Amino acid sequence: MLRLARFSFGVGDRFAHQAPAQLRAFQKLLDQGVEVVPVWNKSNREHSFIGSQPESVRAAAEQAVRQANWSLPWHTDADHIRLDTVDRFLGSSDFFTIDVADSIGKPASVEMIHHFLKNHPELFGNLRIKGIPESIFLSGDALEEIASKYLAATQEAGRIYRYIAHKLGEGNFIAEVSMDETDSPQTPQELLVILAALADERIALQTIAPKFTGRFNKGVDYVGDLDRFAKEFRDDLCVLAHAVHRYGLPENLKLSVHSGSDKYSIYPIIRQAILETGAGLHIKTAGTTWLEELIGLAESGDEGTLLVREIYSIALEQIGALTEPYASVIDIHMSELPSLDDVASWDGTRWANTLRHIPSHPQFNPHVRQLLHVAFKLAAKKGTRYTDLLKSHSEIIGNNVFENLYTRHMKPLFLG
Repeated sequence: MLRLARFSFGVGDRFAHQAPAQLRAFQKLLDQGVEVVPVWNKSNREHSFIGSQPESVRAAAEQAVRQANWSLPWHTDADHIRLDTVDRFLGSSDFFTIDVADSIGKPASVEMIHHFLKNHPELFGNLRIKGIPESIFLSGDALEEIASKYLAATQEAGRIYRYIAHKLGEGNFIAEVSMDETDSPQTPQELLVILAALADERIALQTIAPKFTGRFNKGVDYVGDLDRFAKEFRDDLCVLAHAVHRYGLPENLKLSVHSGSDKYSIYPIIRQAILETGAGLHIKTAGTTWLEELIGLAESGDEGTLLVREIYSIALEQIGALTEPYASVIDIHMSELPSLDDVASWDGTRWANTLRHIPSHPQFNPHVRQLLHVAFKLAAKKGTRYTDLLKSHSEIIGNNVFENLYTRHMKPLFLG
């Protein structure tokens, strides 16, 4: 069985130019004694926006791995796939994030709900789960309500999983189930029911991405109650350990945090929890790398700075279309976005300071950062003008990519 390591880190690379710089961060972490496996991810939506193919992700990763003599495992993730999008990823991916968020709340049949309840009498009443001080109580009505909300989603996950297994062979890929891009967070009680239902579907689940409490907006820090997140995260870890033992799920099952990038304030909480419990972790940073490309181009001066200004100008004009697909994971205040007149005189340093995620910097603007986070397809429309600049300024861009990934993400998560 293809087995995911205890620690894995999903990195996005929208234009497939930054795999070497990203891999340098993993190598540096390995030099510090911590093994974290890279997982290059790119969703069908991102491929469609850019006009790329899934094979490009694997090709870039293979080249970086070969050049760096990386000897540890690595993976490519068909990120947020559904049954209607999975086929194009089958030839180049060994990690599949099965996204069933759209099926949450869809009605399951009364027969299916009653069948599930009959098969799981252990879920009724007071449940004691090791590591959670208080007991979890589920009445019959509460359990039926949870099953009604999530059974259709778990069954859809089963359909997609079995389709992949039929095409690639059982045990030849890593399965993650994602439920994070939905309106309401899942409670630990709901997560337990979900895991029981996924076990019924016989999914060899190695990682699950629930929606946590608080806001996980694209490219900016976590917004929410840190104490509440800490308890929820720890309780979820306990629920996963319980489900592995009770339902026979893979023993390396771990939580996946789809961070939307740069959730600095929750990193110490996650680190402490995995240290104390011995749990694993999969985390995805997604679009951070694209923003580091913009920062590097801004710092390169002249044409690079001009292109960043152009992309921002178009993003302002097309803000509605750009943000609509990401409405649940961004909070942009129009009043906080500088006008074109404001930015006309900005040099590269000012652009870099505005975009680089250092919240304490007086010129940092999270609204500009979120807008440009979702504006990557505007760069794609620039064609070779954009990619040629990536090549011309690969050193300064690569240094930004490395520094961001290693210093701001990996060190606080894995080194403290």
